[in-house]
Amino acid sequence: MQIGEVNLSWLGHSGIYIQGSKIIYIDPYQINPQQKADIILLTHPHQDHCSIQDIEKIIKPGTIIICPPDCQSKLSRFQNIEVKIAEPGSKINLNSIKILGFPAYNINKNFHEKSEYWLGYIISLNNIILYHAGDTDLIPEMEKLTGYSKQGNQFISLLPVGGTYTMSPEQAAKAAFTIKPKLTIPIHYGSEVIGIESDADKFIELCQEQNIKAEKLEKI
Repeated sequence: MQIGEVNLSWLGHSGIYIQGSKIIYIDPYQINPQQKADIILLTHPHQDHCSIQDIEKIIKPGTIIICPPDCQSKLSRFQNIEVKIAEPGSKINLNSIKILGFPAYNINKNFHEKSEYWLGYIISLNNIILYHAGDTDLIPEMEKLTGYSKQGNQFISLLPVGGTYTMSPEQAAKAAFTIKPKLTIPIHYGSEVIGIESDADKFIELCQEQNIKAEKLEKI
């Protein structure tokens, strides 16, 4: 999907591939490698989000990996990369690309505890703001995101819809209504982990009923 100067593609599950001024991967898992990564963002250490086998496919000398602290030990085997540790509220500026760590956690289940300080990310590049929610429920902090849709930039949310470990399609649609992006995209489905195609379709249907533009990304 081409949005301005940025191209977005889905890698499957929660993985996103961003082609802009830099090549950015988010949570690569069971991927067919494209170009080598300038930047890799990892939301938390679970193997379907911090996959060492997949990271190994796309790193190059100088790749920057941004992750929460408990991913760091998994990355110690790699040489000639730069690891930047982030927590909710962390701000990382990489020239024209600005990255903000955002909370991601469960409310009434114990898979992703708030105390772990795991992450979603808000990425600003090429006049586009992308919010990758990570593995999360509908959390109160999302209400703070409504301001992004009023700043004149393209504000796009990538929300998990697979249920069990994250939001269901119904909860994710409520999150989209809270956030009010210009476009929302379903993630965290379509692998053996959790979530099926109909979850994404249901999410899109519910969003459209609320006049929220919603689309699936093409998988690469």
